[in-house]
Amino acid sequence: MQFSPVMPNSVQHTQLSLFEAFIAPGGQPFQKVPIDNWPGQAPEVFSELSLRGATGNCLSLLAPMLRELSDGEHMRWLTLVAPPASLTQNWLREAGLNRERILLLQPRANQTPLQLVCEALRLGRSHTVVSWVNPLNSAGRQQLIAAARQGDAQSLNIRMG
Repeated sequence: MQFSPVMPNSVQHTQLSLFEAFIAPGGQPFQKVPIDNWPGQAPEVFSELSLRGATGNCLSLLAPMLRELSDGEHMRWLTLVAPPASLTQNWLREAGLNRERILLLQPRANQTPLQLVCEALRLGRSHTVVSWVNPLNSAGRQQLIAAARQGDAQSLNIRMG
């Protein structure tokens, strides 16, 4: 695969994501299927991502996803609850995230991270609430799903280790 430099006045070409470039048939990017085309299936409000390896490598994999969630036409916040210590304001800036659309929340002394995530989801002021609750049992997962539905938000839990 060859890449040519983009000149300031030249036409820019769409860059494929890593997965689209290797998986999409015939080199065509994936087309998003509207949820309306999935009869009888409500949109998922909870996702979980497991990242293993060195912290720097995990953060490098996480950066594009968080960047995408912090950009766009969302009128609500991207909220990060109890992120790892390595995910600092400086890292957010260096990773190219729109820090004006991000809330960083830490639980109070009498509050668990799960309680804070549920509260942030229920309030509905965030389009996505990203958490680092580990371990997360099925009861906790059900709490996140119920809170996300109530606040019309998405819940993303990240397990790093």
